[in-house]
Amino acid sequence: MKIDLKGKTAIVTGSTAGIGLAIAKGLARAGAEVVLNGRTQASVDKAIAELQQAVPEVKVRGIAADLGTAEGCAALVAEEPSADILVNNVGIFGPQDFFETPDEEWERFFAVNVMSGVRLSRSYLPGMAERNWGRVIFLSSESGLNIPVDMIHYGVTKTADLAVSRGLAKRMAGTNVTVNAVLPGPTLSEGVRDMLKDDQEKTGKPMEQVAADFVSANRPSSILRRAATVEEVANMVVYVASPLSSATTGAALRVDGGVVDTIA
Repeated sequence: MKIDLKGKTAIVTGSTAGIGLAIAKGLARAGAEVVLNGRTQASVDKAIAELQQAVPEVKVRGIAADLGTAEGCAALVAEEPSADILVNNVGIFGPQDFFETPDEEWERFFAVNVMSGVRLSRSYLPGMAERNWGRVIFLSSESGLNIPVDMIHYGVTKTADLAVSRGLAKRMAGTNVTVNAVLPGPTLSEGVRDMLKDDQEKTGKPMEQVAADFVSANRPSSILRRAATVEEVANMVVYVASPLSSATTGAALRVDGGVVDTIA
């Protein structure tokens, strides 16, 4: 299979590091024109430079905007009024006990993890429908199916992403616009590396082994028995963003290493 995204413009939210930047690199290598996004201009500029180094021929630009606000989403749309591919990747996570999580934290997680995708999909899907081609991809998580007891607020937002994705796929029925969700499991992103840094310093083990130990202890149902790489998640997203995935819509596509213990 050859994935060719020449002539397509892809917006990847939350793409200055981690899974988002890996997705941007994958789309760029397939020929897409890429729009990066982060909260600060410095982080956006750094990501642009990294992408240009990885894919010298890329056409790339970046927009600094806080997509956890309606104003930030509107600013992005004002600068980029049209897109062929929208990857709703921006998200936040962090453990906190249910009884210690205030309303404000629930609202912050919902604003970033859910409403950013709602607002941007509402802005870009009509144009995709008019052109009769488009791809919208939500980055959910296995935590949306397997709610983590220490991050219930996070898990709820990722379940909501699945619901929005499935509903929008139905709303776009009969067009060549598809909407899907991708569900990573434990992934060795910068955020996870930071989370495991203390454990690595205590044990002296390589980060990959520390991550594998974390998966064994916290996600014992994992079949992969290690953390995925950001590139492994990005590979799924690039495929779903391509013309080759034309019969795939309304799906929840797992890149979770088999953590969720179901066949379907």
